[in-house]
Amino acid sequence: MTAVVREPADFRRACDEARGRGQRVGLVPTMGALHAGHLSLIDEAKARADFIAVTIFVNPLQFGEGEDLDRYPRTMEADLEGCRGRDVDVVFAPDPKAMYPDGFQTQVSLGEITKPLEGEFRPGHFDGVTTVVTKLFNLTGPSVAVFGRKDYQQWRILSRLALDLDMPIEVVGCAIIREADGLALSSRNRYLSASERKRALGIVTGLRAAYDAWTGGQRNPDTLRALAAAPVEALFDRADYVAAADPETLGAPEDPESRLLLAVAAHLGKTRLIDNVVLGEDPRP
Repeated sequence: MTAVVREPADFRRACDEARGRGQRVGLVPTMGALHAGHLSLIDEAKARADFIAVTIFVNPLQFGEGEDLDRYPRTMEADLEGCRGRDVDVVFAPDPKAMYPDGFQTQVSLGEITKPLEGEFRPGHFDGVTTVVTKLFNLTGPSVAVFGRKDYQQWRILSRLALDLDMPIEVVGCAIIREADGLALSSRNRYLSASERKRALGIVTGLRAAYDAWTGGQRNPDTLRALAAAPVEALFDRADYVAAADPETLGAPEDPESRLLLAVAAHLGKTRLIDNVVLGEDPRP
């Protein structure tokens, strides 16, 4: 039976009681609109923990001016059904005022790792992410927290957050789940028209071209970035970035001979899609 709680104190109590029974807690933070990618995170948490907690909260702090907070899909009943189907123990689905009561004024910020890529184009976004996740980590307590690597920078930042602040949280990043044609699963894919959906494959086409060149021995970051960028620039309305970066620091590549992160963010109409691959580590997209 999946319990649904709305108040932070009730969620903390559920996690504390699970540990009191000797269970390890697995946390899967989400903004809802669950798809197969989210369900794979729940499966990973179940493989690592005994008591599974899913949070569903569209966090207003991480949406900037002009972004899609009001438009972001909210499918609570379907989400709860998906959680029940995976035998999730508790779903925490708070109201924004429960998370940010009147007078709330605390912000959690990280440094250099938040500045490139998404940080350049979504100012303040990661402060919103790290603030809400700090609250969720504090409410959950000692646990293993599972995140998808489609939001690669977010995963790296949250790993850094837990490490720097000595949080008793093991942060795990899970492989990107893709549709049959390679498009990364995303709650925002439902916004795409039929023609935009076809054009969206420009991202995975570019990542595959770079992957194949890497497999063939190419190691020049600029060349690999250009291969990834070409179909994105041809098919998308605009690209925020197609970047080659160090997989650890997210800055300039430090050892491109062994591993290289290629990350993309681009727009089709009002829909912004992101994707990535770590060459030398990930499978072919």
